[in-house]
This record gives sequence, C-alpha cells and structure tokens, in this order.
Amino acid sequence: MTGYPEGVFRRRSASADTDSKTTESASPEASEATQPKGYTPKKGVPTPKRKESESNPRKLVKAPETRKEAYEIHRARSERKRGVSKVSSGGLKGVPADEARFYRPADLGPARRYARDLVDSRRTLSEFFLPLSIVIILLIMVPHPLFQVAVAYVAWPLMMVSLVIEGIFTSRRVKRETAEHYPDDDLLRGIGWYAVMRQIQFRRLRLPKPKVKVGEIPVPH
Repeated sequence: MTGYPEGVFRRRSASADTDSKTTESASPEASEATQPKGYTPKKGVPTPKRKESESNPRKLVKAPETRKEAYEIHRARSERKRGVSKVSSGGLKGVPADEARFYRPADLGPARRYARDLVDSRRTLSEFFLPLSIVIILLIMVPHPLFQVAVAYVAWPLMMVSLVIEGIFTSRRVKRETAEHYPDDDLLRGIGWYAVMRQIQFRRLRLPKPKVKVGEIPVPH
C-alpha cells in the first residue's frame, strides 16, 4: 500500500491522449459560431480560427498618413454630420458646388434665403460691431482719465443700445415679411434671431455669402 488512489500511475491510452489534445486545441466559440447545434467535429482535423470562420469579417480602416488626408476625412465627416449633401439636398438648388460646404441645415429653404437677402440689402451699425469693439478697447487704454470715462460710460453704452434697437427692428421686419411670403415654411421658427445673428457679422465674413447688393430690393424665390 503506497497510500495513492488506485489508477494514479496507470498509463493512459493513445486514444485518450488524442481526445485530450483535440479538446484543448478546439475553440468552443468558433465551433458554436460556424457549426449547427449537435455537430461533432472530426478527430485530427484542426479547428478553423474564429477570424477565418466569420462570414463577414470587419475591414480595418486605414489611418491617414498625412495631415492633408486627415483633414479631408475630418471635413467629409463634418459635412455628413451637418447634413450637407450636394446631390440629394433639395435646399441647395441654384447654389454653386464650391459654396455648398458653407450651408448648414439652418441655412436651407426659401424663407431663410429671403431672410438673408433682407439683411444683406441694408447697411447697419450692427455689422461693424466687432471692429468698433476693438476700437473702443484701444481707446480705453489711452492714459487720460476723462477720455477713458467718456469712452467706457458714453460711447460703449450708446453702441450697445443701437445694436439692440437695430436687432429688434430687423427681427420684426424679417418675421413679418417671411411669414407673408412663406407661411408654410418649416424654418420660420427662430428666423428673427437667425437674421439678427447674421446682421452683427461683417459683410465680407458672412456665410453663406451675400447674394444681393446693398440697396437692392430682395425678391422672394
């Protein structure tokens, strides 16, 4: 009596070794994914890898090699996110292909186009808001107390009050005229604020670019 259970040192048969190796090398996940339920693979045949057994393996996306390629990918992704489509979008009719990338979903539609024309056909103090703000900041730095007080407490408040008055006037005008010409347009909501935000931009920096000249009467499309 050696104290060990019976059969510990017994030599296993060759068939048992083969079965053990086959069981260890087989992948349960691959077998379940590729074979029907109850299927028993043949002994001695290597089990295919999971990557090979998948019918539609995922394709690897090639990373951009240059900064130009990365920029083009980012630009295309941004345009798809904004919903800009040169082919399928009916709101871009009559727009040159090189300007289509400047249009957002909020810029599409005849009502929004007419609102832009109303704003672009007039000169206002609001479009010089950014240049005037820079000038006022520079004037405040002049080392003269009375001059600084005049700029900070007279010129700056007057400019802000003028912007508010022009914004209210433009918003009401745009709402009234666009509702008159396009009563069923889906983008009438918020069109007054849309016109005000365009008005405070410098004319040359406005996007989409102005289609009417200053003093020209806008025509509904």
